[in-house]
Amino acid sequence: MKLHIDNEFVGIRLDKVIATLLPDKTRNNILKLIEDGNILVNGKTIKPSQKAQLNDEIEINEPEPKSLDLEAENLNLDIVYEDSDVAVINKPKGMVVHPGAGVNSGTLVNGLLYEMDDLSEINGVIRPGIVHRIDKDTTGLLMIAKNDKASLSLTEQLKRHECNRIYYALVYGEFQENKGRINVPIARSKEDRKKMAVDKDGKEAITNFKVLRRFKGFTLLELKLETGRTHQIRCHMEYIGHPLVGDKIYGRRKVIGDLGQFLHAKKIGFIHPTTKEWMEFDSELPKYFTDFLNTLEELK
Repeated sequence: MKLHIDNEFVGIRLDKVIATLLPDKTRNNILKLIEDGNILVNGKTIKPSQKAQLNDEIEINEPEPKSLDLEAENLNLDIVYEDSDVAVINKPKGMVVHPGAGVNSGTLVNGLLYEMDDLSEINGVIRPGIVHRIDKDTTGLLMIAKNDKASLSLTEQLKRHECNRIYYALVYGEFQENKGRINVPIARSKEDRKKMAVDKDGKEAITNFKVLRRFKGFTLLELKLETGRTHQIRCHMEYIGHPLVGDKIYGRRKVIGDLGQFLHAKKIGFIHPTTKEWMEFDSELPKYFTDFLNTLEELK
């Protein structure tokens, strides 16, 4: 990947420039790439503090992921559907989707390696079968690709917004409207690299919402994604003043319990990569979610 410096970035530290131009990468990712000589400016290695000059050419070389000996683990995955091309998994709360910094076990990938002999390798050695993700504390349905053909098909459907993804979320506050559409771009937050934020220069992000139930001080929403940006629902809900209940990062109010955000990927639909038939799956809300809804119902 090659980038060029224009007047906007002249005189700014190169690590900050690259972080702005590549919002999907964390500062640590960028510093590691610089340290390992995988980011060149005008063909030469750089220091993070080096200042950008007009017409500098930044070349970014992503290293191939190193082979990892991932352990297959029996995590009693809830396999909703499986055939020779795809699978659908109902992910529990607290499970990370794939290994990452400091997390090499107990992930969905570890469980998939135990349950399935074949998984697509197109997305690298630490993400076999993975075509999309949900957060650690988000529950619900995920598509899994068991071969590269399926992975390419599902990925393209996601890019073309052809998949049907429905979430249920409990948010703070009471809605006057019954439904609405949030269409504001988001990017990596410039203040906190762990968060996403609404940014006019970010990527398109569209979330449709519909009120399902109203409680005193809370609302249960059905959310339909047209795009799939990182933390899209959590960021959009904060933006409109109705953060998710239990969200420690985007919530601006006292966290209830230690359950994480009340967000569940309830339905997912896609075109089967081989048969071309439309497939759709539904899932039940987890018990912690329904128990809390029942508590709110009793308070009405």
